[in-house]
Amino acid sequence: MTLDSLRNSNIHTYLIQEIRKKLNEMTKTNWKIKLRWVKAHAGIRGNELADTLAKEAAETENIKESYTRVPKSVVISELVNKSVAKCQSELTQSTKGRTTKELFPDVTERLKMKINLTQNFTTMVTGHEKTNSYLHRFKIIEAPTCPCGTRDQNIDHLLFECELLNKERAI
Repeated sequence: MTLDSLRNSNIHTYLIQEIRKKLNEMTKTNWKIKLRWVKAHAGIRGNELADTLAKEAAETENIKESYTRVPKSVVISELVNKSVAKCQSELTQSTKGRTTKELFPDVTERLKMKINLTQNFTTMVTGHEKTNSYLHRFKIIEAPTCPCGTRDQNIDHLLFECELLNKERAI
């Protein structure tokens, strides 16, 4: 967890909660506490000291991280973002998965889609569909031609052109 991600997170919720706890504890031990607004950088000793300490803390690189002080949602969000970035990097750099890259070039956008992942869908997206073109490429069958006889049988042909599937496409 970086300092920048903490600054941009909802860490203020935790801090407010901690301040309230301390105020309650002090009030129970008969402290008289008043909260007042103080103009910043106006030469008020306590405020100047607080500003100095806050600046030092913000600029310190080696502050020990404590995940008990960071909301769980912030940690989860950070991990999800890092995972998505890693997946995107691997997808972009990989020489494999050409079909998947063409259909889903952006991992974030793909994750937003509500897709029912079936075996047939996965084989089509990964380019491992058992069409005649695929089987012919691996010399499992002699010809790549579709049974309709118009051209090679591949996913695009089956989805958009094959006359034998006109009825299914019309549904």
